[in-house]
Amino acid sequence: MNLELRLESVHEGILASGTVVVDVAGECGRCLDPLDYEMDVHIQELYYFETPAFAGEDDEDELYLVDDDVIDLEPVLRNAVVSALPFQPVCREDCSGLCVECGARLDDEPDHHHEIIDPRWAALKQLK
Repeated sequence: MNLELRLESVHEGILASGTVVVDVAGECGRCLDPLDYEMDVHIQELYYFETPAFAGEDDEDELYLVDDDVIDLEPVLRNAVVSALPFQPVCREDCSGLCVECGARLDDEPDHHHEIIDPRWAALKQLK
């Protein structure tokens, strides 16, 4: 993970903004080929010197505080990176995936198909 951050002192606290470059490794959600790429994520978060007056107990937004002149970037980075990841990553937008019957890779065999007989008509096949 590479960080390029700017920390600015503002009236309420410290404003952390910048870009995080992370290496993403996984597999395609359609064909299960391995994926390995870099992803840039932009972050901007304010770390308060003290809990602001507008913050209530049922506040949905998580507030980050400066603790003994130290800020913890981990939760901010984790939330930004995880929310930027694709729900179902694919190797290519036009990836055909795998055959649901036998698991063959459809990009390798574009004419691949199975004869599917409706079980209600299977008895008629024996008359042939």
